[in-house]
Amino acid sequence: MAKPMSKRTTIGGGALIALALLFVGFTVLFNYALRGWRLDLTANRLYTIAPGTARILANIQEPINLYFFYSEKTASQLPQLHTYGTRVREFLEELTARSNGKLHLHVIDPQPFSEEEDRAAELGVRGIPLGSSGTQIYFGLAGTNATDGHAAIEFFDPQKEQFLEYDVVKLVYQLANPKKPVLAWLSTLPMGPDFDPRTGRMREPWVVYSEAQQLFDLRPLDRAATKIDPDVSVLVLVHPKDLPATTQFAIDQYALRGGHILLFVDPLAEADTSGGDPQNPMAAMGADRSSHLGGLLNAWGVQFNSGEVVADRAHALSVTMRQGEEPVQHLAVLGLDKESLSANDVVTAGLSNVNVATAGHLAPLKGASIQFEPLMQSSTESDLLPVERFRMLFDPSTLREGFKPTGQRYTLAARVTGKVKSAFPEGPPTGVTLPPGVSALKESAQPLNLIVFADTDMLSDYLWVREQDFFGQRLTQAWASNGDLVENALDNLAGSADLISVRGRASFTRPFERVNTLKRAADERFRSKEQELEQELRQTETKLTALESKGGGKGTALIITPEQEQEIEHFQTEKLRIRKELRAVRAGLDADIKGLGTSIKVVNILIVPAALALGALLIALWRRRAGAAARKVQP
Repeated sequence: MAKPMSKRTTIGGGALIALALLFVGFTVLFNYALRGWRLDLTANRLYTIAPGTARILANIQEPINLYFFYSEKTASQLPQLHTYGTRVREFLEELTARSNGKLHLHVIDPQPFSEEEDRAAELGVRGIPLGSSGTQIYFGLAGTNATDGHAAIEFFDPQKEQFLEYDVVKLVYQLANPKKPVLAWLSTLPMGPDFDPRTGRMREPWVVYSEAQQLFDLRPLDRAATKIDPDVSVLVLVHPKDLPATTQFAIDQYALRGGHILLFVDPLAEADTSGGDPQNPMAAMGADRSSHLGGLLNAWGVQFNSGEVVADRAHALSVTMRQGEEPVQHLAVLGLDKESLSANDVVTAGLSNVNVATAGHLAPLKGASIQFEPLMQSSTESDLLPVERFRMLFDPSTLREGFKPTGQRYTLAARVTGKVKSAFPEGPPTGVTLPPGVSALKESAQPLNLIVFADTDMLSDYLWVREQDFFGQRLTQAWASNGDLVENALDNLAGSADLISVRGRASFTRPFERVNTLKRAADERFRSKEQELEQELRQTETKLTALESKGGGKGTALIITPEQEQEIEHFQTEKLRIRKELRAVRAGLDADIKGLGTSIKVVNILIVPAALALGALLIALWRRRAGAAARKVQP
């Protein structure tokens, strides 16, 4: 009997050694075979990068160094910022792991008066003073490429958390593609520098045009152009009025190739002086000053009526029509606030206010296959007024006559994406000759990327900047976010389609929804009872005070009758009972939450381990019985 027992023990020991070796072998194998595999189980897929991000990382040719300047010790004093800092670092590590060695992440905690602090300032990351102590906290990202180019995010604003992926990936894209994007700029309005015959001097460029020249490689495009160069990153069209068919065809083909377009149309452009007599400004007021690009917009699935102006009572600004007059509220000169701007698009998120004047409205055409996303909208206190009411308008207060809000919000700007058809289904118009071997596109080869605004006046200086002459130099100060809005749109469209596809995502901070639900239920259940008891307690205390003060004077206690004394004792007992019941009710507000916490602890500490242990015991028992049955079968 001893030998078989010894034999089984030897076999069991050998099996354990074999299992251990097998485990080590599988661990080594999986370490190589599954390297880079990740499983994102977060509710908002926080660590799953967008497909566009993955393509941008895959296309990086030269190594890029990322420097994450983060004052972790200082940030630990601010729990919310410290939590977000951890989120940012983990996201940067995730990008680095997925970049095939092209991204190199350096996490730096700059100390005061250190070389790291100087390096942060040199790369464009700034410290933010914390409190009255003057301690600076660093929470930004800088990057450098192989050609000594650099870009930076000065500070990661927790308010822009949903655009974390976009901001970081945009920085990576700019470093991977350091060449300045090319803007082809077509405008029928006098936006650039030019000679002004009325003053006999050179006219200053509009501020928005001047800023675009500094940030991009801006190439003016003639309104009679018949082609758009293939290296153009963004085509900017401002008030495209009466464009020749040949130019519209060039725009059409650019759009079908997947070109990125920033378009400004208007039912009434105040800066449009075409058709007017310089000696008679009144004639220009009565002229047609609209632009619509109707054929192309319809082909792109967008509806725009150049005969209607959006009037909005809730956002109307006060204007002065003539010097010396009192300001009057103008229903069509609007100051849009945050509620009017989309918080879900990087172009408008974070902006405080945008001003427009005599703007039109946009809508998707029925049956269009495009994706139409409003960026700016009026309030529900809006109505549509015919453009004729504004052409010879001297008193804006007259716009209130017959004004009746429709309760509808009108779209003043939108992002349009998707595959579209050509506006020239019959082929090129007369005057267009295609190169040999090239045929006109009938539909999108790449999805359209279009941002369209139903106003051009928003680009005018008077609606968003104040100018000062400082010893002969022109100084401007912005009082609205119009310039930031245009810069955001250009910056976004100047990136690749992959970058544009990276959208905002949900917040990484998630509320305790179950706890909040319990709190609301507890409030509903206990609040009325609590109020009832507090009212009863106040009444009891009032009656008790009245009884104790009966008789007046110093000898009050001597003239209280036995019945009154018994009633006082009754009210004191009642007061104690009510207070005890009130404490129990208030304690009940947190009882369900504590119960939930206890349940979670029981599940995590007892039930889950017990279930695992029971499962292991059942498996062991099954294997023992299976082994015993096998031995019985043996001869």
